[in-house]
Amino acid sequence: MPRVEDAALLTGVARYADDLPAKPGTLHAAILRSPHAHADILGIDTAAALAVPGVAAVVTGSDAKRFASPFLVGVRAPMEHWCLAVDRVRHVGEPIAVVLADSRYQAEDALDRIEVRYRPLPPVTSIGQALDPASAPLHPALRSNLVNSRSFRYGDPDGAFARAARTVSIEVEFPRNSCTPMECFVVLAEHDAAEDAYEILSNFSGPFAVHPVMAKALNVPGSRLRLKTPPHSGGSFGNKQAVFPYIVLMGLCARVAGRPVKWVEDRLEHLMAATSATARRMRIDAAVESDGRVLALRMEQTEDCGAYLRAPEPASLYRNHGNLTGAYDIPNLAVTNRIVVTNKTPTGLNRGFGGGQLYYGLERLMNRVAAELGLDPLDVIRRNLVAAGAMPYRTASGGSLDSGDYPATLEEAVRDGALEALKARRDARRAEGRLYGIGYAAVVEPSISNMGYITTVLTTEERRKAGPKNGAQATASVAVDPTGGVSVHVSSAPQGQGHRTVLAQVVADVFGLRFEDIRVNTDLDTGKDAWSIASGNYSSRFAGAVAGAAQVAATRLRDRMAVLVAGSLNSRPEEVRFAGGKVFAAGNPDNALSFSRVAAAGHWAPGTLPDGREAALRETAFWTPEPLKAPTDADHINSSACYGFIFDFCGVEIDRDTGAVRVDRYVTMHDAGRLLNPLLVEGQILGGFAHAVGAALYEEYAYGDDGRFLSGTFADYLVPTACEVPVPVILHRESPSPVTPLGAKGVGEGNCMSTPACLANAVADALGGPVPSLPLTPAKIAALIHPPEPPRPPGAGAAGAMAAPAPSASGGRGLTGEGSREVPAPPEQVWAILLDPKELAALLPGCEALDLAGPNAYRAEVVVGIGPVRGRYTAEVALSDLDPPRSLTLTGSGASALGTGRGTGHVTLERTAGGTRVTYRYSAEVGGKVAAVGGRMLDSASRLLIGQFFEKLVARAGGAPAPAERPGLLARLLRFLGLNR
Repeated sequence: MPRVEDAALLTGVARYADDLPAKPGTLHAAILRSPHAHADILGIDTAAALAVPGVAAVVTGSDAKRFASPFLVGVRAPMEHWCLAVDRVRHVGEPIAVVLADSRYQAEDALDRIEVRYRPLPPVTSIGQALDPASAPLHPALRSNLVNSRSFRYGDPDGAFARAARTVSIEVEFPRNSCTPMECFVVLAEHDAAEDAYEILSNFSGPFAVHPVMAKALNVPGSRLRLKTPPHSGGSFGNKQAVFPYIVLMGLCARVAGRPVKWVEDRLEHLMAATSATARRMRIDAAVESDGRVLALRMEQTEDCGAYLRAPEPASLYRNHGNLTGAYDIPNLAVTNRIVVTNKTPTGLNRGFGGGQLYYGLERLMNRVAAELGLDPLDVIRRNLVAAGAMPYRTASGGSLDSGDYPATLEEAVRDGALEALKARRDARRAEGRLYGIGYAAVVEPSISNMGYITTVLTTEERRKAGPKNGAQATASVAVDPTGGVSVHVSSAPQGQGHRTVLAQVVADVFGLRFEDIRVNTDLDTGKDAWSIASGNYSSRFAGAVAGAAQVAATRLRDRMAVLVAGSLNSRPEEVRFAGGKVFAAGNPDNALSFSRVAAAGHWAPGTLPDGREAALRETAFWTPEPLKAPTDADHINSSACYGFIFDFCGVEIDRDTGAVRVDRYVTMHDAGRLLNPLLVEGQILGGFAHAVGAALYEEYAYGDDGRFLSGTFADYLVPTACEVPVPVILHRESPSPVTPLGAKGVGEGNCMSTPACLANAVADALGGPVPSLPLTPAKIAALIHPPEPPRPPGAGAAGAMAAPAPSASGGRGLTGEGSREVPAPPEQVWAILLDPKELAALLPGCEALDLAGPNAYRAEVVVGIGPVRGRYTAEVALSDLDPPRSLTLTGSGASALGTGRGTGHVTLERTAGGTRVTYRYSAEVGGKVAAVGGRMLDSASRLLIGQFFEKLVARAGGAPAPAERPGLLARLLRFLGLNR
């Protein structure tokens, strides 16, 4: 069946959150964000911002402390996370203040007028640093950046290691990456002062377990937080769960301002401060027999959750706890899980949600076992797969692999995916001297998460005190109207999966109606719709749980209708059939009534119903999988309701000169249970595969050593396009799940889990050794292929040339340069100009004011723009090392909504026949928005700014300005982008 959603999407009539009308008087919000990764807030001055025309209010941390509360934390740890920073900032992009104005334009202008005084603190930017007892704690009450540590033991791992032939080990790190939805966050918030209640529309995707967290933060009961979602969402795959702090923030703003508030996130905000997948460091030891059979695993997993443990974290680390051994029959397991905080954006749901991290370590380990034992990697996988006869298979940690024949599925993929032909191609390419490798990965895809898995982070005693948590309740309502029309509503916001199409198929099948007869509504309003805390679109729960709940609701409503109509058909209820738009007796199809007549009877003629029977007008089903129980006292947990199986293999070729990886062929075999709509399944696999290719080869959340965010645009965060993503060969084998009503399992996240490991194993095969950390960029791989380049010869480069942007000592965007210019005035005159405040103010590009702050020290107001960002800096400028009229040192630092900047320049004056040669050397670094967005333009921008400085100096010294030249294409482009100041 083709998707019914596409007509609205392709003709531009789909209704996203920003398309929905805002009430008259709605204020528009702009958020001031921290340019520092770690700093105390010493003071915030909002007076100048409040004076900007159109500004209604400026909301700060003091308002948050007055009207809100910190967010609940998933583990017992003394840390406070507010919707606005109240005393300290802990990551670049953390909200500091919100300007509310009549337009977003006015609000953005007013951000420049807010003055914030910071005291920078040492940042923690890596897992290793976080585990170092000497690192500064982000949350002083914790006294450490290790938030939680738990160890688990299943079976007899020590005995297995003692009797094993050998031990094979691997250490890997999985970096941060994220979804990049076309639509960023949107929130429309209103506060009802009379009821002290909030009504908020946003593109939140769930889980609605976060609803109580939001209500608690707003200091209201859940019944006073009415949350609504729009009909359409421009992508998410977990990402939009992270809008919930902004729901609270905009609710707070609406309360403070006394007017509705609207906020639309821009792309820089999203990349810098929305969310990302966790970074994970893993060490895995395997107890291995000589034939490659794995007897036991020891795992150490350390999760970087960013600056705060934001709900539902540490879910990324525990979502796969029941399937830690993947698709393999490994009965003995020891695990240590650690959670650390760093000065980076808090993490959250992301496609694959912890699976990519787990399987990258596990599948790289299996590849290492084959390499160290001299075995074929595919044979190692074969020997360790769970056997078909073992299903349902209970994993060491308590997961229940519900159905499937993993070995047969693998062999079918090998045959139908033409592995032998791929091996022949590899051998032929290698004979030509080319770098070509084949990689494999076998994983299980968990779906329909158990709400109780997150409590595995707690001890048994802590769980007893908190009460049991388990299940995965899904909700659906099916109703008939007075004309016999059927409508369906589910509490799951679609993100491209085709909810309306699949639900119409499922319900039409139950009632024997046409696909077109079913109307599906995917809006959600917690004030009037049926929902539970498990509601939402996450953890591959749509096909198995949500569509299954719709089938349950439709079946119950159909069966009630059958009871009501059985007498009219002279039949028993179990003999009533629904097909072809009619209702009839199984033994006498001619004895039939139209479906519309039967369905409408409860509306039009309730008096005709049998005595004691209610009209069959609507049915709401709350369904939860029976196997999902709370963790046992021994920490066994079936963390998901059902588990699909994926086996991938691929061939890659590496360019020997550049190190670039080209995916030559990729085959992915899926057992996702019963396929409800094969066309939509293909779309989900293609989307997950594209996401995974990005994570494996391109996408990188880059930070400096000081925590500065360095990948704030798609010029730096490289999301692959259709040109970079090959079309994989997709194969299927169906083993319906006995757990879900329709036999369906999840399929949308799988390749995000399997593909990074599969590609890395192929690269390892091509290189014949270890691989660098993800993403596998050409530069990293070329460094393994080629010896280091020799150092640059001394004195190389033309006079006056400026070095390319380089990393600073602290890891920010660094710039260094040197050059000289001839000025037609004696050194004494040039010196006098440089030390005269009025003259210096006229020389500094964009300087609007320069006030004397002390001996040879000034405070300047400077307007500057880099690329698409432009704003006002408050700069401190000082002259030192004065040796008149021969040399001086100029230092400066500034901060604004654009970020921070600081630099030092040494200037010498040398008398010449024509006047003075001014020679300069400088180093500088910038952070915040400029570093994140304008990083690739800093070099050219610096050239322009320095050029303007000397042009003005020449003019002030009495010389003619440089002859006008037609600006080149690059210069014209830079000026168009606002770099001419």
